[in-house]
Amino acid sequence: MNNSMNAIEFTLIPVTAFAQNCSLVICTETGGAALIDPGGDAEKITALLHQHAIQIDKILLTHGHLDHVGAAKVLAKQFNVPLIGPHRDDLFLFESLPQQSAIFGFPHCEVFYPNQWLEEGESINVGALQFSILHCPGHTPGHIVFYQAAQQLLFSGDVIFKGGVGRSDFPRGNGQQLIASIEQKLLPLGDDVTFIPGHGPRSTLGHERLTNPFLR
Repeated sequence: MNNSMNAIEFTLIPVTAFAQNCSLVICTETGGAALIDPGGDAEKITALLHQHAIQIDKILLTHGHLDHVGAAKVLAKQFNVPLIGPHRDDLFLFESLPQQSAIFGFPHCEVFYPNQWLEEGESINVGALQFSILHCPGHTPGHIVFYQAAQQLLFSGDVIFKGGVGRSDFPRGNGQQLIASIEQKLLPLGDDVTFIPGHGPRSTLGHERLTNPFLR
């Protein structure tokens, strides 16, 4: 699925048995590229990058759940790029990756750590595209999202979905905190913002504000 929005092009690569949306983001102005949440199937992701002769320069992570980070270390080593994000409050999840592998029946994933944690208010560039960082705890305590204001495009991880919200029954999840993150940080970005969730189809914040049963 190739999508183009003026200065940004993105391709969704479904990975793992959970059909997690790994996103390949490309700045059309500079050719700079990054992966967001490569949760598994490293060979599939690598094949796509080689097929289109794309060189990524960083890997961005929204949170520390295995289906979002499972292939990150392998790909970072293969392409010699840094792992960036999420917020430090998800440290415990990176330390529990072997246990997560066993619980979910995924291939074994060793403990690893990002090269850089991210904080609310910081920004990350992909080529000439600047993404703002919002800390949106609830699904996990260190969950962040990546927002490109000029394109009104949000990579929201597992905070909000079309017709749903992230689960809060995992370790250190918090349902009230999750809804507060959506209502206080995401919805104010505006109804016209398109978001790419960690699973399932995209939607707009306006559509979810009006129809999402968890936000009424």
